[in-house]
Amino acid sequence: MSYIKKLKIGNVELENNLILAPMAGVTNRPFRMICKEYGAGMVCTEMASARAMYHNDLKTKRLLNTDGEKRPISMQIFGSDEESMAYAAKYVSDIADIIDINMGCPAPKVVKNGDGSKLLLDLEKAEKILNCVIKNAKVPVTLKIRKGWDKENIVAVEIAKIGEKCGVSAITVHGRTRSEFYTGKADLDIIKKVKENVKIPVIGNGDVIDGESAKRMFEYTGVDGIMIGRGSFGNPWIFKQIIHYLQTGEKIEEPSKEEKLKVMKKHIELAVEEKGEIAVKELRKHIAWYTKNLKNSSEFRASINQIETREELIKKVEEYFKTL
Repeated sequence: MSYIKKLKIGNVELENNLILAPMAGVTNRPFRMICKEYGAGMVCTEMASARAMYHNDLKTKRLLNTDGEKRPISMQIFGSDEESMAYAAKYVSDIADIIDINMGCPAPKVVKNGDGSKLLLDLEKAEKILNCVIKNAKVPVTLKIRKGWDKENIVAVEIAKIGEKCGVSAITVHGRTRSEFYTGKADLDIIKKVKENVKIPVIGNGDVIDGESAKRMFEYTGVDGIMIGRGSFGNPWIFKQIIHYLQTGEKIEEPSKEEKLKVMKKHIELAVEEKGEIAVKELRKHIAWYTKNLKNSSEFRASINQIETREELIKKVEEYFKTL
């Protein structure tokens, strides 16, 4: 049985059910384009602040630039006041195929404003936010949550049911609480429970890093799709690898160093084309991820930390790959 299949979210059909998670500072347009090329069924933008959109913050609106990207694209918004969330829902409806509401982000600067996973502590407020976004959206709305705030507050099933009642088209569950951040293991039992308690598609998230972990997630929880986050860092081919493994039971070979180099150069070009040379600084972490575990990679990573221009960066990367 192949777990890879088309997935319908509202009236939007995805080519397959593997989705790139929205991640701040990571899932920008260049990286989304590359993941799509390697088989992601859908990609999501970095989360965008509804409040910032409401105040017409251009930097936030630029996060939502999707020029030249293959559809469908989900855009994730976060916030906890109805007025700005309603505004964001209207604004994003014109440019996104799907709007995702973030109720899972654990970052202190998000939580301190009552946004992200903080909403898991106030389900009444969460319900109001869901209703106001759905009322103002012209495209399907999905919800991304965590297991709960901490082990005393495990609310995933409850909030999933509220989401379904309000009219969300799918729900993504990350199997950790906010207090766990990214430590320990993602809890597959809670994802399975959510799947058993709602009729809308459920997407499992947490610790999927290869074909085997994807298979385990599908098999154990019965989810309709999988969202891949940190497993994609420096590893956009993870989608292709999982699809191949789930369809054939065989592992595909790791990308050759030529292919890695080609993708890294493309990533650099796309990023600089979009943002100018300032992108070189932001690319350092991506380059570090791409080269992790390669020979002498820590020396190489240290050597690129002073680089400011695209030309220098490409030259350095090419020189390094010649030594492998």
